[in-house]
Amino acid sequence: MKNLKHSKFKNTGVLFELLVRQVASDTLNNSDSKSIPLIKKYFAKSTELAKELNLYQTLVKEKFSKEDKADSLIEAVLVAKSQLNQTILSRQKYNLIKEIKNNYVLEDFFKSKVNNYKTLAAIFKLFEYTIADNPVESVNNKYTLIEHITRNEVKKPNELNEMSAFIKQDKEVRLLSYKILVDKFNEKYSDLNEGQKNLLRQYINSVSESTELKEFINKEVSKLQKELKTLSTTIDDKVVKIKLSEVTNLLNEITSAKAVKDNHVLNMLRYHELIKELKKV
Repeated sequence: MKNLKHSKFKNTGVLFELLVRQVASDTLNNSDSKSIPLIKKYFAKSTELAKELNLYQTLVKEKFSKEDKADSLIEAVLVAKSQLNQTILSRQKYNLIKEIKNNYVLEDFFKSKVNNYKTLAAIFKLFEYTIADNPVESVNNKYTLIEHITRNEVKKPNELNEMSAFIKQDKEVRLLSYKILVDKFNEKYSDLNEGQKNLLRQYINSVSESTELKEFINKEVSKLQKELKTLSTTIDDKVVKIKLSEVTNLLNEITSAKAVKDNHVLNMLRYHELIKELKKV
């Protein structure tokens, strides 16, 4: 039996989301994103890549309460996948990866955090291999998707779905939408200090569960605690000093966590904001 290997370099869902995250990272750095023309070129709705991306999205976002419906959806998607022009799809994917390599350092590009990585990997293996290649692993991948599709709730659409709607618009609409997006981003986050921007930049560019990100967060927590303790000495109100000591100790929950979560980063941004306010006193 074959060992069903996952390749993030060839996973259309992963490639697309990494391009989206690169746009976010470039926007944060106030630079023109080289990912925008790549998205427009390779994921226009008439391309085979866009068609395959739509199949990935179907399995990522659809939700059923019953396993038999989830199973039927997977089978229908596999049939649709088999009807794509595989030669054109392979060529488009090869050219996209080549252009990504020309514009970015591949090692850095593929470090970025990817939502639903496990789900996207399971989809890739079902798309690229047959059940005859490895029956046991194929069944496991299928049940990974069934469990995902029958989950209790989808809290919010992920970036794959949002960007898919964006690229289907007319060119003029896309350009205007992107300009508005950048303008709103810059307006909303214009007051972020360098520490907050650096925190967001590191989180966007890091792989979920990465040791590098965890080490960075731990160092940042230490800096925040040190600065809060220093500022505490300038406060005369005893009640405020006690409360400040309590919230400072809460930062230990972030360093003791096994993985960095969204709420950890959000809380750290709030601590930065607290420090800014304390410095005004």
